[in-house]
Amino acid sequence: MDSLRTLLAEVIGWLAWLPNPVVAVLVVLLSASIAYSLHKTVRRLLRLLLAKRHPYALSVLTQMRGVTRLGLLILAVSIALPVAPFDANTADMLARLMVIAVITLVGWAAITALRIGADLYLLRFRIDTADNLLARKHLTQVRVLMRTADALVVVVTVGAALMTFEPVRQYGVSLFASAGVAGLVAGLAARPVLSNLFAGVQLAMTQPIRIDDSVVVENEWGWIEEITATYVVIRLWDLRRLIVPLTYFIEKPFQNWTRESSAILGSAFLYVDYRAPVDIIRAKLTDVVKQSTNWNGKVVGLQVTDAKERTIELRCLMSANSAGQAFDLRCEVREQLIDFLKREHPEALPRERSDVAVDGGSVALAPAREPA
Repeated sequence: MDSLRTLLAEVIGWLAWLPNPVVAVLVVLLSASIAYSLHKTVRRLLRLLLAKRHPYALSVLTQMRGVTRLGLLILAVSIALPVAPFDANTADMLARLMVIAVITLVGWAAITALRIGADLYLLRFRIDTADNLLARKHLTQVRVLMRTADALVVVVTVGAALMTFEPVRQYGVSLFASAGVAGLVAGLAARPVLSNLFAGVQLAMTQPIRIDDSVVVENEWGWIEEITATYVVIRLWDLRRLIVPLTYFIEKPFQNWTRESSAILGSAFLYVDYRAPVDIIRAKLTDVVKQSTNWNGKVVGLQVTDAKERTIELRCLMSANSAGQAFDLRCEVREQLIDFLKREHPEALPRERSDVAVDGGSVALAPAREPA
């Protein structure tokens, strides 16, 4: 610091033939240039040292690049301002700007530190595995809380910067002192924002939904793709996106198919004739399911769940490790059982029956009332 001040003092002596405002600007620009060059050089050296042995430290260095650059620039300009020949008013204005810059730097550093901490914490969890319930739980909590923390840091930083101005501080104090209607109006206007903010914190704590959960919302099935500070993005099965406010998941019912586990039961219904061989169809279902890669080896069964006027209802029940696999398995079962009945047991397919009455050489057809 002393060496920089000495250098700037010598530069001012060399430029004494120029007007004071020009000299002051040149001194500030010179100090900023020195700080920028120093930051760039040190950063390159650290990248060379950390590239192979410390990849995580290199990642932190990359994320802190903007914060450290701004901090070094602020330090250099702060050293140059007392030396530069500014007039009193200009010096006072620049000093106030430096205070605002420091407040901004602190807020930016806080947000960056929070994000680095969140990234390092999430390194312990992998979401690209089959059993990723714990990983999705922590990922959801960290993302929602991070967005809430970012919003709070921004609000506090902006408030602290505004409070450096005396007129604004007095206006804010008098406004809050007189409170009344203005506070009520502001509260009502901010109600949607605050409700979503509190809903986000509640979602992070109780976790009715998590990242990558399979859900049914508004009769649409899909996966939780993103949880922001105000809304949730659901990626539907046909790649559309459903945008839902955070408060929806606090105030309204919805289906979460992966709340405790991604494993799920799937069912496929068949409607067959009364003559259908149920035991043979049950055995065929077991063979079909066992040969499928979508079955998780836990549940398979067939039951007669209804008897209607012309058909009986068979429910094929099977299990899978995820909703997507369950859907594919249900489609496989329907397709192969229908093909099996067509080839091996055509008498089991649904049909209409009629009675044949012969009267004086004429034939009359009448629908049968009861199945044969």
